[in-house]
Amino acid sequence: MSFKIAIIGAGSVGFTKKLFTDILCVPEFREIEVALTDINESNLSMIKSLLDKVVEANGLPTKVTATTDRRRALEGARYIISCVRVGGLEAYADDIRIPLKYGIDQCVGDTICAGGILYGQRNIPVILDFCKDIREVAAPGAKFLNYANPMAMNTWAAIEYGKVDTVGLCHGVQHGAEQIAEVLGAKSPSELDYICSGINHQTWFINLKLNGRNIGKDELIAAFEAHPVYSQQEKLRIDVLKRFGVYSTESNGHLSEYLPWYRKRPDEITRWIDMSDWIHGETGGYLRHSTETRNWFETEFPTFLEQAGRPIDPARRSNEHASHILEALETNRIYRGHFNVKNNGIITNLPSDAIIESPGFIDRFGINMVAGIALPEACAATCISSINVQRMSVHAAVSGDVDLLKLAVLHDPLVGAVATPEEVWQMVDEMLVAQARWLPQYAHAIPAARERLSKGTVKTRDWTGAARRQVRSIEELRAEKKSA
Repeated sequence: MSFKIAIIGAGSVGFTKKLFTDILCVPEFREIEVALTDINESNLSMIKSLLDKVVEANGLPTKVTATTDRRRALEGARYIISCVRVGGLEAYADDIRIPLKYGIDQCVGDTICAGGILYGQRNIPVILDFCKDIREVAAPGAKFLNYANPMAMNTWAAIEYGKVDTVGLCHGVQHGAEQIAEVLGAKSPSELDYICSGINHQTWFINLKLNGRNIGKDELIAAFEAHPVYSQQEKLRIDVLKRFGVYSTESNGHLSEYLPWYRKRPDEITRWIDMSDWIHGETGGYLRHSTETRNWFETEFPTFLEQAGRPIDPARRSNEHASHILEALETNRIYRGHFNVKNNGIITNLPSDAIIESPGFIDRFGINMVAGIALPEACAATCISSINVQRMSVHAAVSGDVDLLKLAVLHDPLVGAVATPEEVWQMVDEMLVAQARWLPQYAHAIPAARERLSKGTVKTRDWTGAARRQVRSIEELRAEKKSA
């Protein structure tokens, strides 16, 4: 087979390499073209070198190109994969830093909450530019695979406003299933059958079978509480399991910032999180992790380039959805996964316009979602709170409506549990001013926001959060890896 895949934001070096090697595990895909594009020429050069090494070492005819001209990369592409992070780590640091001044402590801040909403405001105008290019220069009927967060908002905008065939992809369901299989003593995750449904990062394992045997709430709670590691790392998730009766896909730290109950009091936060790794609840944990990962890649690039010369091993193909989706669409080998699409009645007790994450099957005819799923009422209620925030955020990002943006932030569950309306209004002004260069739709509103800030009466504080760690140096990372 010969077709073209374009990867936007290909400078996400490690993730792009994973997707690329996964795709080349499909024998029929040896002669494809992969076009890489990014605004960061240095990262683009690094990933091009890595993928060229993969192709050369494996004696493949695969064509790899790289350009900062996005339209050129998209020309004739049948599939477009987005891994963009608009504003990079500089803007992301403000997503964490500024809300802390108003008492809002986030672990990740890339889906909803104050950071996730502003992340969406930066991403959505760019996503719509991608969609315009896809409509104009990509292959007819091209499919857009969005990996970028905030997943639901980006996918919502691409479908509703971009008018492009879009599916959002995440690996939270797979990782949650691996945990469940492990605590239940399965020899392999393949022994676990499940239905997992909801919205991205708030998806729920509503039906579980291990080797055909139903797994109930009490057995699952007992299994997690008996596990020597997860019983400590996933305390909040286990508490939600006890109260809701179903397990959430999302990590302990990420889940804590979607709910209004666990991160609103600084003295309570440490009760529910675990500091053994960033993902379990550390303040700004993903920002620290991302910063360390970037520094590590840049410093250790020669080692990564050398490792790229190893043979591709299909047995080590990852469970990221992209390669499996392409394989199903092109070869008709059916793939079952969990996909982010517009609801339209798939989940009966969530709004029809929402972007949901739910099971589906893929073949030559496309994505065939399993319809008629009903979530437990508490799960639906929690999802709807986030959906309402997502809807307002998307519409604000498209229209440049500052008032609607502030209302979206005000209605965020964690923000609303911590901050007053006056604090939210000032915080959003501060974030708009700090990130103005990435927010073209709000250019008209920045002078007034800056003027309001100069007269602001809300007191803020210099707070690093309830559980903050400093970015580790390369030497510290080397020592830790050597010890491990």
